[in-house]
Amino acid sequence: MDLIRIRTLADAGVPLARIDALLHAQPTEFAAAITDIDADLRRKIDRLAEHRHRIAELASGERLVLPPEVVAILDRMRGIGVSERTVRLERDARILIHAVDPRATSQWIQDKNAGFADPDRTRLYLACDQAVDWDPHDPRVDRLIDDLDAWELEHEGDLSRPGSSTVVSSLVTEASPAWQRILDALAHRAQRRSIAVPDT
Repeated sequence: MDLIRIRTLADAGVPLARIDALLHAQPTEFAAAITDIDADLRRKIDRLAEHRHRIAELASGERLVLPPEVVAILDRMRGIGVSERTVRLERDARILIHAVDPRATSQWIQDKNAGFADPDRTRLYLACDQAVDWDPHDPRVDRLIDDLDAWELEHEGDLSRPGSSTVVSSLVTEASPAWQRILDALAHRAQRRSIAVPDT
C-alpha cells in the first residue's frame, strides 16, 4: 500500500520529503493533504490550459490584434473556400486599417456579412479569389469581367464590388496579370459608359 502511495504522489509531483511525512500522517491529516494536492494540480492544469490557449492564438495572429467579429469573418471566409492567400491579405489590410481608423472596421464587418448573405455575391467573390492564378487570356477571365460588369450595372452606386477592397485589390493586382486585366477592362467599360451620349 505504501509503495502505491509513494508512486502516485511522486507522479503527481509531490516532493519526496512531503511524501515521507504523509506516509506517517493520521488519516484525517492525510485526507486534507490529498485535497490540497488535488487543488494545486487543478491550478496547474488551469495555468497550462491558459498557456495552451495563448500559444494557439499565436498560430493565428489575427486573434491578438483584431476584434472577434473580424476574426469570425476571416474564419467564415476560410469555411466557404476562400484561399488562405486572400484571407491573409484581408487580415493584414484589416490590421492596418483598424489601427488607423477603428470605425471603418464596423462598416467592413457589416458589408462583409451582407455580402456573404448574398449567394450571387459570394459566388463572384470566390471567382475573384480563384482568378488571381488564372492566365490573363483564360476565357474564364472574360466571363468574370462580364459578370462583374453586370454586377456594377445592377448595383449602380454600390462601390463594394465582390472581391474588392482597395488595399487588397492593389496588392493582388501587383502579383496577378489576370486581375490587372480584369480591373483595366472594368475601368475601360465604366469610362465608355460615362462618356456615352444618351439617346434623346
